[in-house]
Amino acid sequence: MKTIENFGNTFKAMIAAIVFISSVMLTACEKDKNDTNNNTQTYTTTGNASGAQENPAVTTTATGTLSGTYNASTNIWNYTINWSGLSNTATAVQLSGPATAGVNGNLVTALTITTPGATGTASGNVTLTEQQESDLLAGKYYYNILTATNVTGEVRGQIMATLQ
Repeated sequence: MKTIENFGNTFKAMIAAIVFISSVMLTACEKDKNDTNNNTQTYTTTGNASGAQENPAVTTTATGTLSGTYNASTNIWNYTINWSGLSNTATAVQLSGPATAGVNGNLVTALTITTPGATGTASGNVTLTEQQESDLLAGKYYYNILTATNVTGEVRGQIMATLQ
């Protein structure tokens, strides 16, 4: 009789342990699922460039447009910048900041020119640090397009990020 009673108590203890461990595991899995969802945010980035946004301002009819995406889980910013009407061929396209509109920042990185010319394109991707991510999402980065005539930049555009 004692053997059956001990078996019953052992069986009940095992069931209680299985229920407890299962609930802990399910809670942990749910937390991991939520953490992953928080890091998969994607942002659209945009920015229109003109000579008036340069500091000091540049008199030009040239314009530029930026479109891109930023993935917060990978820290990768994809960009495409198109421009037209430059005084001559673009010599560089730069990402700079942190700075608000009208204020000059520091060079963050050179961007890849894919189609050079007075009308052209720059496209590619950049992996950002956590601080750079914060600056990009806060609107503290800008791009500018340099030419031989305007070596510090002919057009500039502040970059805005919007959650998709």
